[in-house]
Amino acid sequence: MPPAPPSGPPRGRERRQHDRSPAAEGVRVLVVDDSPTIVLMLRRMLTQNGYEVSEASDAETGLEVARNTPPHLIFLDIVLPGMNGFEALRRLRRDPVTRGIPVIMISGNELATEQFYAQRIGADDFMKKPFSRSEVFMRIEKMLGPDRIPHRQPASAG
Repeated sequence: MPPAPPSGPPRGRERRQHDRSPAAEGVRVLVVDDSPTIVLMLRRMLTQNGYEVSEASDAETGLEVARNTPPHLIFLDIVLPGMNGFEALRRLRRDPVTRGIPVIMISGNELATEQFYAQRIGADDFMKKPFSRSEVFMRIEKMLGPDRIPHRQPASAG
């Protein structure tokens, strides 16, 4: 059997500062973003690293997918057609089925970034577009428990 092609960075250059802690096999991630480019990029990064990825291009569909097949982690864009990411996050946190799922909010809108930090309505992390592959995995790794599955971190007292 021929060896598997290398899956590292192009031309064999190693850019990682440290080894990645992979998630457990079968970890499901939901990407909710109306940009086909962002969805494709996240899907490619995640599936190359063993994640199962589902996607939605609007918040309403994302909420339905999250309820029907609860993912272990959600990447949620803030600026979406129809319901925005903030309202979707509020609904995720109110629903007993989805309230424990970690959510990483994403946006390229600087105003939305400021609004996110002002509101802090239950997101677990935030990524500003554009983001790098290493940033995506660094943020996921911060959420991995001993079982190598993403978990919400307990809210710090304060």
